[in-house]
Amino acid sequence: MDKKAGKKFEVLLVEDNWGDALLMKIAFEERKFLGRLNIVTDGEQALSFLNREDRYSKAPVPDLIVLDLNFPRMDGRAFLRRVKSHPRFTDLKVVVLTSSKLDSDVREVIGMNVNGYLVKPLDLYGFFNIVQDLMDFLVKSKALPMKTVG
Repeated sequence: MDKKAGKKFEVLLVEDNWGDALLMKIAFEERKFLGRLNIVTDGEQALSFLNREDRYSKAPVPDLIVLDLNFPRMDGRAFLRRVKSHPRFTDLKVVVLTSSKLDSDVREVIGMNVNGYLVKPLDLYGFFNIVQDLMDFLVKSKALPMKTVG
């Protein structure tokens, strides 16, 4: 049996589209994800969460960050640059989940040492598949694709 199988995971979802965040929440519940989904809406909030600032003073250390690329204030790219350049956060697991299918976006974030690049699915069942892939990644250390369309 895998040592990680009984672990409860903390996932930080950085997503400003509440519809997509709700679909992820439903998919986490439906797939009986082993842990908790924490949601923030931009890179600045995500940094506050990681640094346990302000209202995030009791925030858990995430086992995985699921990151959209496009949102106001600090976008996903700027967040990645900040996090991956900080010694305390360089080993954080980050999976990009975005609507962008552009090869330039994929190349840019791969260069920032992400663990996967997934294109947002069009329906709830696609989100179920994404959550299953995330569980397999965390529990079984199964590699994630660098670009898939759900």
